[in-house]
Amino acid sequence: MILITILSYESSAAIAFKVSRASIAVNIFLSAAKFFAGIVAQSDAMISDAIHSASDVFSTIVVMIGVKLSSKEADKEHPYGHERLECVAAIILSIILLATGFFIGYDGFEKISSDQSEIPIPGILALFAAILSIVVKELMFWYTRHYAKMIESGSLMAEAWHHRSDSLSSVGALIGIVGARMGLPILDPFASIVICFFIAKAAVDIFKDAVDKMIDHSSSDEFENALKNFIMTHDGVNSIDLLKTREFGNRIYVELEISVDGYLPLIEAHEIAKNVHDDLETHFKKVKHIMIHVNPSSEDTAGD
Repeated sequence: MILITILSYESSAAIAFKVSRASIAVNIFLSAAKFFAGIVAQSDAMISDAIHSASDVFSTIVVMIGVKLSSKEADKEHPYGHERLECVAAIILSIILLATGFFIGYDGFEKISSDQSEIPIPGILALFAAILSIVVKELMFWYTRHYAKMIESGSLMAEAWHHRSDSLSSVGALIGIVGARMGLPILDPFASIVICFFIAKAAVDIFKDAVDKMIDHSSSDEFENALKNFIMTHDGVNSIDLLKTREFGNRIYVELEISVDGYLPLIEAHEIAKNVHDDLETHFKKVKHIMIHVNPSSEDTAGD
């Protein structure tokens, strides 16, 4: 079981690093392309979008560091492992995202507050850059989301939504550019403000999810019901007296009390508990550790 866990951590980290390297390469390409298009086509929205993509490079590095640290084995000082460090990475990522959104929104507001006649009409190159960004970033969202769900990584899922926020910001940039080219130049900086709100929403969602995992938030009712149903399929388990779960980073700890026949020999009761323990950890990959206490069934002690 220990060997399987170590191999699982190593493969998860390898997948996360593969996805993160792809994200960095794509973001460097897109930020350079959008910044060039924004300068040449004189589009504030496209320049703001380029800054957003550039910030993604740094945030992806934060994700890589978080995954690397959280995949370390438990040691004497950290007997429960290091999974929560991935939550720290996600929180840092949300702060970076929020700061980026604020900068973009503030810049757009300043442009709107200035003389409207000074706002240039963006060129056609900005239009093509926005469309390219939407397509590429949406593909990156689904690509990253797929692997984040596969390895159950909170920080990698945050990175996926970072890609989605970038895709949405490019949609805002596209609307602003089209509107400006149709005779409403104010729509270009206005799109930057819309982009700001999309980014802020993603940042808040990432932050809330990471904090929930940092403070031992219980698992969903759906997950706990799945645990209960699975436990009750085991021979010898008469009932479940207690089930508590807590999320520790991207892993789950379970506290469980089961009732068995009170007249069973200790070794048989222990074997039932061991089977439940091992099967749960095998069947539910997110479960890292289970503490099981065995009680005698209430009907067995009713006459005592």
